[in-house]
Amino acid sequence: MTARLDTFGNATAGRFLKHLVSANHGLAGSTLPPTTQELVKIRASQINGCGFCIDMHTKDAEAAGESSVRLHLVAGWREATVFTDAERAALELTEQGTRIADAAGGVTDEAWANAAVHYDEEQLGALVSLIALINTFNRMNVIVRQPAGNYRPGQFG
Repeated sequence: MTARLDTFGNATAGRFLKHLVSANHGLAGSTLPPTTQELVKIRASQINGCGFCIDMHTKDAEAAGESSVRLHLVAGWREATVFTDAERAALELTEQGTRIADAAGGVTDEAWANAAVHYDEEQLGALVSLIALINTFNRMNVIVRQPAGNYRPGQFG
């Protein structure tokens, strides 16, 4: 399988991706826990069917020490006992923020309030930004059918 468009080699898409990567670097320096960041990226990517991002973020999380049990259970986080209450709140916000078109009301007040119990204002800002950012990456990769499976941890710095 090959991508429909070489986004890295395309001048316009390449410039856009550089800005997205830069935004991601800005979020990496936030106080939102790195583990939570990877879980959010994985869950949104699962919902959006972005194999490229699922491949990348599961491998990066594993390389950073995340357990295979937790990685395998991200899609079933509601029934899994391996996630903290804070991680569960972030995953719920991720799901609702990713599935905006599926719910007339968007993100519920309950999901927001639950996240606000576990994260301060700075972390909520990072969480919302991260959800928006990974959804952008997912959409680009799904549109161009970016192939998955060959990512190496840390490949993009």
